[in-house]
Amino acid sequence: VQLQASGGGLVQAGGSLRLSCEASGGTFSSYTMGWFRQAPGKEREFVASINWSGLMTRYADSVKGRFAISRDNAKNTLSLQMNSLKPEDTAVYYCAANQHPYGTPSQAPEYSYWGQGTQVTVSS
Repeated sequence: VQLQASGGGLVQAGGSLRLSCEASGGTFSSYTMGWFRQAPGKEREFVASINWSGLMTRYADSVKGRFAISRDNAKNTLSLQMNSLKPEDTAVYYCAANQHPYGTPSQAPEYSYWGQGTQVTVSS
């Protein structure tokens, strides 16, 4: 499966952004999907994941209550709604696909396919 992330940009602290990830070349509903991010000089970190049906989600503590992950299997699209953004949310955001549809994995090695990343910059 190929993944294309979009929707990043520059936003002031407290603002919102919505990231999208379009999937092609596979059966989207057979994948668990996730969002990760990587800030300069830091390791890639888990943000959120969602199982095949969208009924199970998992969030990093740092984004819980501010971010919402969702998916539309009919449109092969994964989304991440980001509200109340903080400067520490600044990073390149990546969408990723896990070949097993069940569960909500949070470790990067569990994901086999990655998008190219989209930059999110939050100014103070």
